[in-house]
Amino acid sequence: MASTDSDDDQPTAVVEPTDDLVTTAHSLTVRRRKLNYTATTGRLVLRKEVVTEGKFEGHQPKAEVFLTAYTLDGADPARRPVTFAFNGGPGAASIWLHLGVLGPRRVVSGDAGELAEPPYGLVDNAETLLAHSDLVFIDPVSTGYSRAARGEKPGEFHGFQADLESVGEVIRLWTTRNGRWLSPKFLAGESYGTTRAAGLAHHLQTRHGLYLNGLILVSAVLDFATLQFTSGNDLPYPLYLPTYAAIAHHHGLHGDRSLREVLDEAESYAARDYPYLLARGSRLSTEERAGAVATLARLTGLSEDYVDRSDLRIEHVRFFTEILRDRKRTVGRMDGRFLGWEADYVRDRFTDDPSISGIIGAYTAGMNHYLHTELAYPNDLPYEVLSMDVNRAWSYKEFENAYVSVLDKLAAAMRANPALRVHVASGYTDGATPYFATEHSLAQLDIPAELRDNIEVSYYEAGHMMYVHEPSRLRQSKDIAAFVNRSTSR
Repeated sequence: MASTDSDDDQPTAVVEPTDDLVTTAHSLTVRRRKLNYTATTGRLVLRKEVVTEGKFEGHQPKAEVFLTAYTLDGADPARRPVTFAFNGGPGAASIWLHLGVLGPRRVVSGDAGELAEPPYGLVDNAETLLAHSDLVFIDPVSTGYSRAARGEKPGEFHGFQADLESVGEVIRLWTTRNGRWLSPKFLAGESYGTTRAAGLAHHLQTRHGLYLNGLILVSAVLDFATLQFTSGNDLPYPLYLPTYAAIAHHHGLHGDRSLREVLDEAESYAARDYPYLLARGSRLSTEERAGAVATLARLTGLSEDYVDRSDLRIEHVRFFTEILRDRKRTVGRMDGRFLGWEADYVRDRFTDDPSISGIIGAYTAGMNHYLHTELAYPNDLPYEVLSMDVNRAWSYKEFENAYVSVLDKLAAAMRANPALRVHVASGYTDGATPYFATEHSLAQLDIPAELRDNIEVSYYEAGHMMYVHEPSRLRQSKDIAAFVNRSTSR
């Protein structure tokens, strides 16, 4: 018999999302100083103003963005800095900076050649930036636990400008609700997160009048022309050469030469001779070409035959696949110190980046345990560490027929805010965002000479996530802390 319950025909009421923030109390000892702090984690609802036929209809939920904030108990908000941090991808959650170097807890992942084994673990981070700045880690839409609101299209958040607007709105909301407009403010981004950070510095100034004290750019990419091996663009080949040389040195292909000696030669050749030789093309004499082949082979550790067949143009994933082929090993793209295997050794591009697969398990396990168990945040969604669907669908429509670049936005932000300081961290064996490409980009910033001193660069003998290398992590923590303190003491 059919139901006669009148409620059966009633539409189900749609419940609007609300903030689901959870607060917990913690303590940490840093250099015999006890830090009592509050962790606030959960999803913040972003809303959009709805106007129909010129009439304001209200604020409609558009996304639920996950964040984790750490604030030092009893600190003066007017003097206490706050750092907003995120990773890149696009499609990456903030897990790497959070549990790798900045947060009060860090994952034990091990390092190249001595990776930790499952089930992994977490330890207190005595070098946490929380000793110097409050921290807010942001997962952009479709990463972590962040999602588009009911009825909204996730793809509308997956693009350069849309991403700046949504992440910028999170920063504005958190700053306003927590009474932090008079606090010194920093952005910390890694990889594409540095692209985001440079764009946000300009966006926050022009859209919200929110001026920053500093940017922390870890493994920076500010101009994609320096990284994209596309037909007709010879710029990446010289800019990657010093990184190839550093990786070759790490794997013993430069004998007893010091790393600094190898890098000096590679940088000098990449800055002058190599671009000239590539530009000459078929106009090169036999002797010039033979000399270039010999030099590139010696610096990269590749055979002269391979360099010659590559027409002097060594693409990066091919390099990571080729350099140790005789040992039946590949090296990592994110960090060339890591070694991997393949199913066969005739392919010209590896199928797996050993520097990602080597540590992602530890970070994923650490974050899932940490959020659910230590920060008491209940959510049954999968925590999206790195979404390749988001990465592949990312829109750069604002740069149609041009390479993606935020050099103009960063320069404009610095010119308008002469107090804005920039700290850049680069790893010598980073094959994703090579350090010499970053140097090239910074040199192209259209800023007056007076502002050049606002930029500082630190280098580490590791890769993209240089903090997985313990000596680099310890030094990087000191470098970032010193930068924040200098930028707030003037």
